[in-house]
Amino acid sequence: MKSIIEELYYGNVCLEAAYGNQDDEARELRNYILAHYEDLSSTLTEKQKETFEKFNDCTAELNCMTERDIFKYAFRLGARIAIEVLMPTFDSLNIC
Repeated sequence: MKSIIEELYYGNVCLEAAYGNQDDEARELRNYILAHYEDLSSTLTEKQKETFEKFNDCTAELNCMTERDIFKYAFRLGARIAIEVLMPTFDSLNIC
């Protein structure tokens, strides 16, 4: 088995696929969003649909940026926790 660092390097760690198994509550909410989106879209003029699509595109881009920043923060936090947990081990080795 490859190390997790190698798996990350080769792009074999897919967070979206792992996260795809959301619970029933999230699945239900996603269905509500889709239904409301379709209801709203059917009432809009072409110009309003264009504006709404631009709004959705911007919202999706912002969500991606936010998810990326949260991932980076959480990854760094996890690394800091691991370092703190392992510090007593490193200290006992008298490496530094």
